[in-house]
Amino acid sequence: IAALGSLGYRAVAPDLRGYGDTDAPGSVNSYTGFHIVGDLVALIDLLGVEQVFLVAHDWGAIIGWYFCMFRPERIKAYVCLSVPLLHRNPKIKTVDAMRAAYGDDYYICRFQEPGKMEAQMAEVGTAYVLKNILTTRKTGPPILPKGEYGTGFNPDTPDTLPSWLTEADLAYFVSKFEKTGFTGGLNYYRNLNLNWELMAPWRGAKVYVPVKFITGELDMVYTSLNMKEYIHGGGFKEDVPNLEEVIVQKGVAHFNNQEAAEEISNHIYEFIKKF
Repeated sequence: IAALGSLGYRAVAPDLRGYGDTDAPGSVNSYTGFHIVGDLVALIDLLGVEQVFLVAHDWGAIIGWYFCMFRPERIKAYVCLSVPLLHRNPKIKTVDAMRAAYGDDYYICRFQEPGKMEAQMAEVGTAYVLKNILTTRKTGPPILPKGEYGTGFNPDTPDTLPSWLTEADLAYFVSKFEKTGFTGGLNYYRNLNLNWELMAPWRGAKVYVPVKFITGELDMVYTSLNMKEYIHGGGFKEDVPNLEEVIVQKGVAHFNNQEAAEEISNHIYEFIKKF
């Protein structure tokens, strides 16, 4: 935000539904892609602008792709971090496909039952969960130990934080999640199969918004099943005809927006200044 603000842009980073200081509806089904894109359209209307540059990471990136499909006229260009456009397989629901590919202990499968993961995370504490997730450099699909949150995403959680994550940052995140809990965030995953159903009309739809995609070479998404082949083999470009550039950052893991913040800021600026 500071980097783009210093270049004369107005940068807005909302807490999404269920996070931070934003409302967190109690109903699991209140967290579909339609709900979140609806929130963002309302926010842009409230800001009094017609079009925005969109930058999004991970779950934000998934929502970003929905946004580009539903309301492309509101997006000038999209800088997408970590998660490419995910192909909708008409034959099998999203979570079912993940379970078939990775087994019941794949993290998204483990997140499905309301209350269960929240209880396991509560046993180890908010600070541990966030530190464990943010510091992981383990590649490939995240598999959680059976029956507990346990070592979660990172079996080798360091005692000291990496240089790019300050104690103040971590304390801020912890304070927010201690207020909201993890249910809102986990509910996004609990709507993956419902999103699959709701997205049926967009099966095969292409995204024509100009896109720059940035990921880390150690990213757990990038190093999961068939993702590199899709990103580099022509499938991604076929689905997103105006995909202008794919950047793979050397030695960078999943949270590239934090680990390589200055580099990401420069990539955003170099892309959006063209429009």
